[in-house]
Amino acid sequence: MLQMKTHYPDATRVEPVNRHTLAVIVDNEPGVLARIAGLFSGRGYNIESLTVTETEHEAHISRITIVTVGTDSIIQQIKSQLERLVPVHRVVDLTLTGEAVERELCLVKVVGKGDHRVEAMRLASAFGARTLDATLTSFVYELTGTTDEVERFIKLMTAVGLVEVSRTGVAAMARGAEGM
Repeated sequence: MLQMKTHYPDATRVEPVNRHTLAVIVDNEPGVLARIAGLFSGRGYNIESLTVTETEHEAHISRITIVTVGTDSIIQQIKSQLERLVPVHRVVDLTLTGEAVERELCLVKVVGKGDHRVEAMRLASAFGARTLDATLTSFVYELTGTTDEVERFIKLMTAVGLVEVSRTGVAAMARGAEGM
């Protein structure tokens, strides 16, 4: 049977964009982080969060945790390209392994007097934030939680005198008994 030609273009398939957390095990050597960041920037991918530390000192192995967004095909492409880099040992998509444990640390400086000061202390207590420094006019709070919790805390503190924020980025690990 012949197919009719229409004036309308074929419907485009729209893939959903999802947030993925990738754990990348690499050799701890100069230039590795630059190569990984270059892979992302060179292809127009964004890194929303990046944390790196040496996890096995004797073997000189580091773990890089990257949070990025993209369609399933883009995420698959990112993982394939990361796996091809020489210093990369393993790439695990923690989003696909089930619910991972994710935490982020933030330090928040709030300046205020009177009601703003009291409200800052009340909010910090409600979120379980620790007071690291206190003066007559300012506080520095430490909060560890999910990215959403950190975002809510920062948004609320903005209304009572937020002046500075420092965040670590996401640290993540798969739930269960198996390791990477």
